[in-house]
Parts: sequence; structure tokens; C-alpha cells
Amino acid sequence: MAKPEDLYELDGDLPELTGPVLLHSLDGFVDAGSTGQLVREHLLETLEHRVVARFDVDALIDYRARRPIMTYDRDHWASYDAPELAVRLLHDEVGTPFLLLTGPEPDRLWEGFTGAVRHLVERLGVRLVAGFHGIPMGVPHTRPVGMTAHATRPELVTRSSWFDKVQVPGSAAGLLELRLGEAGHDAVGFAVHVPHYLAQSAYPAAAVAALEAVTAATGLVLPAAKLREDAARTDADIAEQVAGNDEVEKVVHALEQQYDAFAGASERESLLAEAQDMPTADELAAQFERFLAEQDGPDQP
Repeated sequence: MAKPEDLYELDGDLPELTGPVLLHSLDGFVDAGSTGQLVREHLLETLEHRVVARFDVDALIDYRARRPIMTYDRDHWASYDAPELAVRLLHDEVGTPFLLLTGPEPDRLWEGFTGAVRHLVERLGVRLVAGFHGIPMGVPHTRPVGMTAHATRPELVTRSSWFDKVQVPGSAAGLLELRLGEAGHDAVGFAVHVPHYLAQSAYPAAAVAALEAVTAATGLVLPAAKLREDAARTDADIAEQVAGNDEVEKVVHALEQQYDAFAGASERESLLAEAQDMPTADELAAQFERFLAEQDGPDQP
């Protein structure tokens, strides 16, 4: 296997950093409500940034599985949107530098990729790595956004877990956290709970929750005003759609009852578990179809 440093190259000189935070959000794994996408796009749109390292996408990406876009103009190929898996340097609102890893989730060489990220973490003296994304849950949009937090050390987890022990499909982000923990590095992750009937739509409220969790865990001062405005507007649109449909109101009310019973129980069970009278995504999807199609918000991938 190639050495870790062979899978990435630095872009310019290494910045002078003292214990920076590395945030990561990769495209391709589960991201209900486009939670991770909304956060990373928001940060890159509102904060100045530059690339400090690029990963070897030719070695990591299966082009036939996710073909990059090419533009054909009359009689020639005019452009090629090459995929980019990169670490960028940003500064928060008080000037604190931090790093952001974004791009497509690698299709190949997960161990090589995680080893390369670890090498970069050690090379740049990163003190904490934090990831975030959305997962679909049987929760109503009328209740506070919840999340599942996990970390390489129990002391880093400040929220009660909604799960006991489960097996789920793996991800490069999950493997990264596991391998960093095995190497003695601090890493945390946040899986934001998105109502399953809104999982395919942009849901800014989940992005706000992810950003707040990252801020609390890292101490970074990150802009959130635009995301909060988008969340308020989307929540108002959802409320209007629900108020105009008795059937949807009944289903949402059933979810509210289940959520409240779960939240108040002394012995908690996972909301992913099967429950009596639990509405399915299909039951709500039919009622929300027009709303999801007409909803204003960020473009979906």
C-alpha cells in the first residue's frame, strides 16, 4: 500500500496553525434533509477560504459509479467538472483558523484515505476532528431537532444516546472517526435527526442544529443567521401545508404523541425501532409531494 502522504498533496505552503479544528462533511453517504450539504455550502459561501491539501481522486473515486459532468458545445468538449476532495483553511467570525474537509466520499481505499487524513491531522497539529450529517428518523417537525452524538472518548459526548447497540452500513466518515480514536486522536460526530417524511428535501432546521452542535463542541464562532432565516421560512411553509390537510395533521399528531411518550419515558427505546401505529415515509410522502416539489431552498444534489 502507498504511504499515507502519497494520497494527498499540499497546495502551497503549510499554514502556521496552533491546535486547529478539522471539520469534515463528505458527499455520498446518508444525509437526510441535506444537513451536511447545507452546512458546508453555508460555511464556504460566508467565510473566505483557500485549499491547503487535495486528495488523489483518481485513486479514490470510481468515475463510472458517479460520472462527472462534461459540457459539450456545438462541435467540441468545452469543460469538465473534475471532482475535488480537499481540505480548506477558513477563519471563523473572530478570526480563529479552522479546516474543512469536503468532497465525494471515496469509493476505494478507505483505509488508505483514513490513514492519509490521520497523517494530515498529525502534520497540522489538529486538536479535534468533527463530522456532521442528517439521518431520517420517526420524529415530527413540530418538536426540537434531536441528534445522536458519538466520539472517540466518552468525555467528548455531552448528549444522551438515542441508541443502544446497532449495526449500520459503514461510511468513510465513520471509519475515519474509528481509526482516529484508535490512534489516540479526539474526534466527534453528530447525526442530526430529520423527520423521515422530509428526508429528501432541504431541511435547514437540521443544518442549524448541526452548526450549533459543532460550535458547542469546538468553540468556533460560526455564522448562522442565514441558515436560521432559511429554517424559519421553511418551517412556516411546512406549517402552512400541514394546516391545509387534515390527514397530514393526524399523522403528524400521531408522531408527536410517540415522540412525547418516548421523550418522557424513563427507559428509552430507539425511534428507529418498530412501533405500533408508526406512520411510514410513504404515508406522509404522498401528502407532502406537492410541498416538496415546490419548496424554495437550496438545490438538491
